[in-house]
Amino acid sequence: MIIKPRTRGFICTTSHPAGCERQVEQQIDYVKNQTAIQGPKNVLVIGASTGYGLASRIVAAFGAQANTVGVYRPSAASATRTASAGWYNSAAFEKAAQAAGLKSFSVTGDAFSEETKAKTAELIRSELGQVDMVVYSVATARRTDPVTGQPRTSVLKPIGKPYTNKTVNFHTGEISDITLEPATEQEIEDTVFVMGGEDWQEWINVLENAGALAPNAVTVAYSYIGSQITMPIYREGTIGRAKDHLEETARKLDERLSANGGGHAYVVVSKALVTQSSSAIPIVPLYMSALYKTMKEKGIHEGTIEQMYRLFSNRLYGPQAVPVDEEGRIRLDDWEMREDVQAEVTKLWDKLTTDNIYDLSDLEGFRREFFQLFGFEVDGVDYEADTDPIVEVVNQK
Repeated sequence: MIIKPRTRGFICTTSHPAGCERQVEQQIDYVKNQTAIQGPKNVLVIGASTGYGLASRIVAAFGAQANTVGVYRPSAASATRTASAGWYNSAAFEKAAQAAGLKSFSVTGDAFSEETKAKTAELIRSELGQVDMVVYSVATARRTDPVTGQPRTSVLKPIGKPYTNKTVNFHTGEISDITLEPATEQEIEDTVFVMGGEDWQEWINVLENAGALAPNAVTVAYSYIGSQITMPIYREGTIGRAKDHLEETARKLDERLSANGGGHAYVVVSKALVTQSSSAIPIVPLYMSALYKTMKEKGIHEGTIEQMYRLFSNRLYGPQAVPVDEEGRIRLDDWEMREDVQAEVTKLWDKLTTDNIYDLSDLEGFRREFFQLFGFEVDGVDYEADTDPIVEVVNQK
């Protein structure tokens, strides 16, 4: 079939296998061209098919020559429907890892389920023995409550009072004002349940109990803080409560792991990047468009693969002790939060209108990266070619 992007609001319902494969190859090439990392040898990535999870897996495998296990949702194609971008990304990764002589396995299933956790721990024991690094990079809006059996859904809302600011439709460039109503207590509780640290801790418990976690293992989970512009909707909102819980979980895990065998747990605060999640958050795409323009002009812009390579090579497995802030977090948002960067972004923010959006921001770059998440608008790919949407993932369990 000829595969074209189909959008519904802030979601792309199709993805392109050749475009996804090309981008995975580009990330692998980037890592291969960097200095090798003296890092982990066996790595589990939970949420491994897109974004930071995928980039972490690529850096571990092709930067540190690690064997990897990736956990992600199954979403294969049919003759009339494309697979998800994550499926195509994972197929491309597995293909490249096999060609490089690295052990790699894909476990497809619901990362929140006990079944997936048990299956993954058993696979690690049988194929790798133990993992010395666990990356938790699950980004989803829904999790089933094991007690009630009912799904609970997270929300992105302010807390306490309504919040009004401007936002942009990144497909059209139209800027408008938006008011977000405050979350209820139940919505806050549900968001913490879905996006907090409970599932991360459950994964570590299962791996430890199965003997699949090395005594000196390092585990990380990804977070974001953001600027004053996005603070009311993000860090001071419902998602911020979930991130507070994530950080509390990290402190507890770190105490436990370090006492048991010298292991550690960290929350990694990354910079703002285009993801399926960030694209749907009001206000954030407009902020990121101003941020991208500013950081690109200053020569300090990074994508996911550059961020993850910096995490592994200069933070977790660098020559010095792991640098953390006063809350014990690893900060990869240090360039975004630089005073000169934020001052310029704030200045642009105050000036942005529908008429000047493409002159004063990098909205076009944001829009292009959004479609690239799904394998479209990638250089070197023939989008007029007849393409088979059915792609197998080798070593899928």
